[in-house]
Amino acid sequence: MNVRNFLIAIVCSTGSLASVAQSNLLNAKTPDEIGLKSDAQLISDNDRPLSYGYVHDRDVLMGKTTWEIIDLNEKINFSLYFPVDTANIGSDRRSLYDVLTKAIKSGELTEVYTDSYFNTKKSFKDIQASLTRIDTTDAGREQINAGNQISEEYILRQDLSAQDVTQYKIKGYWYFDKRQSELKYRLLGICPVTPDVYTMNSDQKDYIELFWVFFPAARDVLHDAKAFNDKNSAMPISFDQILNSRRFNSFIYKEENVYGDRSIEEYMKDNAQNQLLESDRVKEKIRNFESDMWNY
Repeated sequence: MNVRNFLIAIVCSTGSLASVAQSNLLNAKTPDEIGLKSDAQLISDNDRPLSYGYVHDRDVLMGKTTWEIIDLNEKINFSLYFPVDTANIGSDRRSLYDVLTKAIKSGELTEVYTDSYFNTKKSFKDIQASLTRIDTTDAGREQINAGNQISEEYILRQDLSAQDVTQYKIKGYWYFDKRQSELKYRLLGICPVTPDVYTMNSDQKDYIELFWVFFPAARDVLHDAKAFNDKNSAMPISFDQILNSRRFNSFIYKEENVYGDRSIEEYMKDNAQNQLLESDRVKEKIRNFESDMWNY
């Protein structure tokens, strides 16, 4: 293939991807037609997340489980945080938090757990108590004390939203595949961290792990949801691609260890700088294993 044909192939493939991202945008006669695909388009797209290859236990020469924190205050992680308000931008764009909670509420995502060890499942009913704060006004309390039924207008409800998510915790497995002679990473779980709804209005907020999602079971949901691509809005990237390709910044706060998987904060207390240095040390320990494989 000469250079000219190669460039034509690149342009054609890029154009087909763009047409998938902005389906029917240029042909729509009414706003309702934007995003609609014909049956033939849906068949030809075959839009599915890239399947993981099978890895035999004997091919894993080294493995290490780590827990990391993705701070949503960092600009590189904004694609996981925004948009926090979707009222004025249409129904297609959602934050990662909205995608997860909507899938859990609809029953599309069921592999939801209380902790990162995936022992105890949580239903949406279990999570709902952590999502909404219900309180009453003084007038409502007076009705209760008088033995009357409280009026709806005196009941206060405050819901957690995507804006309240401060960070994500992720659990993953680093392993060296001796068959391919390569250090690889497999994401296992993700958890939004939010303030406790009953401390949201206080000066000192208590932050909690809302729920843990077993990531492999959520890949179809996260692949269908697209994040904003600020370099080219015609080619959005899915949350599944962002997380699998590690297009975010994070730091390790815990690794599996003999002390019951204690976190770095437990043995590096009251010194944030030393905690970050210890996190970097854990990263280098994993990287060095791969480089040591090529030293004789």
